[in-house]
Amino acid sequence: MKCVMLTLLLVGIMGCKGEGKDVTKNKINQSKEQQQSVMFQYPPMLAKVFEAHGGMATWKRKKSMVFQLGEEVHTLNLSSRMDRVDGPGYSMGFNGNKVWLFDEGNNYKGDAVFYHNLMSYFYSMPFILGDKGIVYEKTEDLVFKGVSYPGFRIGFHAGVGITPKDEYYIHYDPKTFKMAWLGYTVSYRSGERSDNVKWIGYHHWMEVDGVLMPKELIWYEYEGRTLKEPKTPLVFKNVVLSEEAKPILFFEKPERAVYVSGKNQQ
Repeated sequence: MKCVMLTLLLVGIMGCKGEGKDVTKNKINQSKEQQQSVMFQYPPMLAKVFEAHGGMATWKRKKSMVFQLGEEVHTLNLSSRMDRVDGPGYSMGFNGNKVWLFDEGNNYKGDAVFYHNLMSYFYSMPFILGDKGIVYEKTEDLVFKGVSYPGFRIGFHAGVGITPKDEYYIHYDPKTFKMAWLGYTVSYRSGERSDNVKWIGYHHWMEVDGVLMPKELIWYEYEGRTLKEPKTPLVFKNVVLSEEAKPILFFEKPERAVYVSGKNQQ
């Protein structure tokens, strides 16, 4: 009887060990499959750009982002896109439904509807160009100082976002696959497509929790696709990516703030 019990015990232990290996193997395979499914949603060369910046799967694990730009602190929940900007004497944000502005001293002179998520959008490049509802199309290379940067034109399906007629052009370094340039048009005020493509240089990067994030953004003077003199860089500091989202209450309208609508004038 003792021999029988010992045999059964050994069989049970071996079975558990084998099951443990199978579970671990299945988890690894599932992780690989998830990574591949993420990558296969995009053109292969664009997937390489995402990988050069840490990978789309790594990015999707992040739930919130905070950075400082000048005197402003920008906070964004990456999944819900709720956001908040706290500046000197003013705050603004998006609670998931409406944009609000707290500015009792009339310190903010811009358009909060246009601006509240603008910098976080540019700063989330290239990953934000992996959103749903996007159409990818190969575009001609962007040439700067004798170097050709391959790229893609980014369009949107109708009804995606508040400005689905905007267009973006992402160009990357052909050797490193790191993002190098972003071209974009603005249809916010006119509601119509524009041929005026503005250009931003993405030249310097820093690693933040496994993801390459821009150290600075540089707008350029331009004529069509000919890039000229750079403007003063916008420098990003105190960048934090977290796998925990900020509380929803953080993005709610403060008591004395007001809901705002966009300005339609040029």
